[in-house]
Amino acid sequence: MKYAFIEAHREEFLVRPMCRVLGVSHSGYYDWRTRPSSRRQQRREALCEAIQEVFRRFKAIYGSPRVWAELCERGVKCCRNTVAKLMKAMALRSRVKRRFKPMTTDSRHTHEVAGNHLARQFERSTPNEAWAADITYIPTEEGWLYLAAIQELHSRRIVGWSMADHLRAELATQALEMAIATRHDKPLAGLLHHSDRGVQYASDAYQRLLANHGIVCSMSRKGDCWDNATIESFFATLKTELVNHETYATRSEARGSIFQYIEGFYNRTRKHSTLGYVSPVEFENMVL
Repeated sequence: MKYAFIEAHREEFLVRPMCRVLGVSHSGYYDWRTRPSSRRQQRREALCEAIQEVFRRFKAIYGSPRVWAELCERGVKCCRNTVAKLMKAMALRSRVKRRFKPMTTDSRHTHEVAGNHLARQFERSTPNEAWAADITYIPTEEGWLYLAAIQELHSRRIVGWSMADHLRAELATQALEMAIATRHDKPLAGLLHHSDRGVQYASDAYQRLLANHGIVCSMSRKGDCWDNATIESFFATLKTELVNHETYATRSEARGSIFQYIEGFYNRTRKHSTLGYVSPVEFENMVL
């Protein structure tokens, strides 16, 4: 495995220092390199190449479980633990990074607050039983860009979203309007809409739009982000896999990048662990 690591990184680093760090001789490495490979070693090398190709294809976003799922989908026979071990040996790690988080929830208002009817029941057996909504921030060199999103809990698909340079109620309302338009072919009456207690969601305009479509309002308990864990998880994924690795010069640039991530990748391509490693759109197509 050490020799394989050296071979995989010989274009980036000098061989002798790598051998010294890994505690092997350079002569042993060169002997290994010229030695005819066994069938087992050939299979392992082919698997390593396939792993690296998937890892690069998804821009270092996928960890070993999703790399394994993608390989299985491509017809590559492999063990999940083997993929994890090989990725560790090749120093292939998925992206992880955090940044400062500004406050996006303002619950200091006089609007009526709904009860927590969702009660953390995130697993839903049929489409359009429940939606989760929230707002997050995107840093740009022009200032913050705010993203409001609505997630359908059965498939985890982002069915509505909106971006703006402000936190006024219309930011959230536009996301809700998109979600309603996206799901216009399915009955909305009785659907449960869950959010935090922010002024955007408690506003008259937002509540009126919910009521006009027979959608039931549910809100988290004060200061408890776990009551809206699925949409919080989506935002964390968005930032871990995309935003924290970008430097956006303008809000317009950020908008295009986030649009592509949501509609081009997250909804249609990214494998979701709670869905059995298929994308939200694939999952919806499977249950129709």
